[in-house]
Amino acid sequence: MNQIQQFFQNWGSQLYSTFIKDDRYKMLISGLGNTIIITLGALAIGVIIGVLISVIKFLAEDNRALKPLAAICDFYVTAIRGIPVVVLLLIFYFVILKSADGITTGIITFGINSGAYMAEIIRGGIDAVDGGQTEAARSLGMTRLQSMWHIILPQAVKNILPAIGNEMIALLKETAVAGYVAVQDLTRSANLIRNNTYDAVNPLMVTAIVYLVLVVLLTQMLGKFEKRLARSSKR
Repeated sequence: MNQIQQFFQNWGSQLYSTFIKDDRYKMLISGLGNTIIITLGALAIGVIIGVLISVIKFLAEDNRALKPLAAICDFYVTAIRGIPVVVLLLIFYFVILKSADGITTGIITFGINSGAYMAEIIRGGIDAVDGGQTEAARSLGMTRLQSMWHIILPQAVKNILPAIGNEMIALLKETAVAGYVAVQDLTRSANLIRNNTYDAVNPLMVTAIVYLVLVVLLTQMLGKFEKRLARSSKR
């Protein structure tokens, strides 16, 4: 029993020395804030890009003038999905957005990367909607764009919500590499604390726990949202 008490006393002393002393915990809080900012900003960009690409490809099926634009979208999706996100981040930081700060570069880079995956997720949801829905909308006098916006897309959202949730969680974890472009995100903050205190265990363990808590909270929020959508669809 004394050994267990001694272990926890030593551990508590180590935690105090690592995080509380010199207010190093504030670095983790600041890093967490930057991680959330990058994730939410990138998610917004990713959803917008994904919707635009999906709409363009849907409209291009009946419009030859949009075929070249749809081909560009296909190239974008293939190229972005084929490049590792770390490499893409470094390209944007050192080549394309040299004058931008790390957080802005991270938001744009992760948003563009997420947009390629969102496009495929949304396209899959659109394809899952019965084609008769489009024909019915067209018979009511709607244009293909109107049928897409008012009929197809709302139904597709219900089908793809779990996949979008998974992409959001993946995006949150991908931002851990933002430290490559001098962003003090959650992971980089933990590494800075580790380098300053020579404590290799506690900073990384705390960071892992924080990520785990965020993922669990996001999963619960998405689950509640899915239940609300399911109830509303039954009315």
